Amino acid sequence: MLVGNWMNTKPVTVSPETSMMRASKLMKDTKSQGLCVVEEGGRLVGIVTDRDIKEASPSKATTLDVHELYYLLSEITIKDIMTTKLLTVHTNESVEKAALMLQKHQIGALPVLDDEEKLVGILSQSDVFDVLIRITGVQHGGFQFSIELEDIPGTMAELVDFLNKRHARIMSILTAYEPEDIKYRKVFVRIQDMPHSEQEKLLSELGEKYHIRYTLKENLSDLL
Repeated sequence: MLVGNWMNTKPVTVSPETSMMRASKLMKDTKSQGLCVVEEGGRLVGIVTDRDIKEASPSKATTLDVHELYYLLSEITIKDIMTTKLLTVHTNESVEKAALMLQKHQIGALPVLDDEEKLVGILSQSDVFDVLIRITGVQHGGFQFSIELEDIPGTMAELVDFLNKRHARIMSILTAYEPEDIKYRKVFVRIQDMPHSEQEKLLSELGEKYHIRYTLKENLSDLL
């Protein structure tokens, strides 16, 4: 899954000369937690967050009067407070790598650059959540089960064949394993709804062949 296929292609941007007051209003109007700072031509030179603006704003205990305070705020520009040590990803990098970067550095979004190093988008935690929703198919309902599968060649093909022979329509299959349990991998399968009797029969036969970790049928009507 490439970043370029999932990113927001309309990042909110400002120039280095934009005033802090204007940037703050832009954040509120667009409900953004951060703004990409770009020079003419689209080159990314920094990023400014709501935290940067709060830290640069005068304390509530300031002795400045209203006019002095307004003048001070109008003089502060984005180039004075922006972060220039940037974490970025490129359009042809994976969403999985981007998610790892977001988690490791505890940040909310990553600017996305093209092959010419120009800003073309932004990938946020929300976008990563969207990827998870889409690849699992949870928005289409169905039910999920998880099994332990021996980590040897051919076992995944056997599972798919098992489900196909029982007319189960697979929506998604995800797998994972932990290093300490490398002999087995956890498999998470979501299939379309079936008549209750057929579902019970499927799960019964599945339990005879595999170790079932759990089965799950959720009510998503209030979320969709």
